[in-house]
Amino acid sequence: MISLADLQRRIAQGDLSADAAIAQSLEAIGAQESKIGAFVCHDPNIRAENAGPLRGVAVGIKDIMDTADFPTEMGSSIYKGFRSRGDAAVVMALKAAGASIVGKTTTTAFASSDPTATLNPRNTAHTPGGSSAGSAAAVAAGMIPLALGTQTGGSVIRPASFCGCAAIKPSYRLLPTVGVKCYSWTLDTVGLFAAGVRDVAHGLAAMTGRDEFLPQASVPTPRIGVVTQDFAGAPEAEGAEALQIAAKAAERAGASVRMLAMPEIVAEAWRQHPTVQEFEAHQALAFEYRVHYDAVAPNLRGRLDESKDMTPAAYDGAMQVARQARIALAKVFEDVDVLLAISAPGAAPAGLGSTGDARYNRLWTLMGTPCVNIPAHIAAGGLPVGVQVIARYGDDAKALAAARFVEDALAQK
Repeated sequence: MISLADLQRRIAQGDLSADAAIAQSLEAIGAQESKIGAFVCHDPNIRAENAGPLRGVAVGIKDIMDTADFPTEMGSSIYKGFRSRGDAAVVMALKAAGASIVGKTTTTAFASSDPTATLNPRNTAHTPGGSSAGSAAAVAAGMIPLALGTQTGGSVIRPASFCGCAAIKPSYRLLPTVGVKCYSWTLDTVGLFAAGVRDVAHGLAAMTGRDEFLPQASVPTPRIGVVTQDFAGAPEAEGAEALQIAAKAAERAGASVRMLAMPEIVAEAWRQHPTVQEFEAHQALAFEYRVHYDAVAPNLRGRLDESKDMTPAAYDGAMQVARQARIALAKVFEDVDVLLAISAPGAAPAGLGSTGDARYNRLWTLMGTPCVNIPAHIAAGGLPVGVQVIARYGDDAKALAAARFVEDALAQK
């Protein structure tokens, strides 16, 4: 993989020109794309910008985000060839930081669950996950140092786990969703993929202008609460092993590590996530579902069919549970700095018929908390399995610092 932080350092020191850095990414895309299929489209002639912390950085944009220079097709024939007149706010943030937008990465239709044709670069017989399939695969394959995705259930953290790269789902609305196709306005969150935690931190800092996200000279020793999310069902052996490996590595490195049980209201919020998601999806996708019903991808169409009779009262009740759960979760963070949890049930499933299960992600999306994926274990077939570090809402800097601590600890195991 291409380290964003190392790329920035080499460019700043004059060891590598920004144009040469872009050329390296274009060369890697040329070598890997035919095997992986991470891009819907890309520009083989892009050049580096002259200034900014991300100059020389080629970035892939999930194809539900508006780009004036590329079509935005949202994984659906309904929007074949559609081109917006402007860029999404997050794309403009990248451009303002000097990044070069290399192309659009594949997405499941409207960021739902119908798989793409993208292959997992770690083992092409397995799914890369979804819905941000192309972004995770492009970074993991070493084609680009940075990519954007979105998460409504588990669409950033899960594919990062399956593909073996770092990723952050920041606090809800830290990154704006203006110009991003909506599925659920309560849940949709823009996230980043990069090679490691340092790289994710450098990317997020450049996009937001928040230097507190940048890695500090020393990494503070965190108090870690390990959360198994028993209410979400038992993980596969690889998922449980990854969590155990990460917890033990952090403890050996000096962290305070203990098991934590979630309050029942938090477990109930996990159960209510689908109600919030699908009730809002019916409104966000009303045009596609009502006007282009037959062209809606089959898994998504089936999901909308099943939930079309959901009532406002059910939605209101789910939202009330979510509010209560956020208050309860804030109290949990009075005793620990971060939580450590499973990123996905196990390694990436075989075949392309599924994007995997988001059951270990959806609670944290509903809670709006920052989550950082770290590769923790390699399962059979060379398939990576990740863990996620979760901090209190708004404590993205703390999430990144603790994730870096765990990442460093794992490197010493």
